[in-house]
Amino acid sequence: MMLSEDKISHLTHVLLKNLMANDLVDLIEDEGDVRREIKKTIVSELRIGEEIDEIVRKKLQSFSKKLVEGTPEWEIMYRKIFREEEIKRGRASG
Repeated sequence: MMLSEDKISHLTHVLLKNLMANDLVDLIEDEGDVRREIKKTIVSELRIGEEIDEIVRKKLQSFSKKLVEGTPEWEIMYRKIFREEEIKRGRASG
């Protein structure tokens, strides 16, 4: 996972605090329960991102023309394929 447990917990606190401070949500559940749900969502999204990254890297390695990571061509293809995979999973619109 790209973020530590502490960072994710901090992020959930910051998100909820700001949502409440800006009157964007009215809690009908316990704050702790809401933070746990936010945390589960963040962890799930990070895992999906990692899965997509793995798929994209495998696809890039399978190209007959070997692309070198970090080159502009590699970066363009990575972003293109990553976006396609996000669309397949419903994370982004086409």
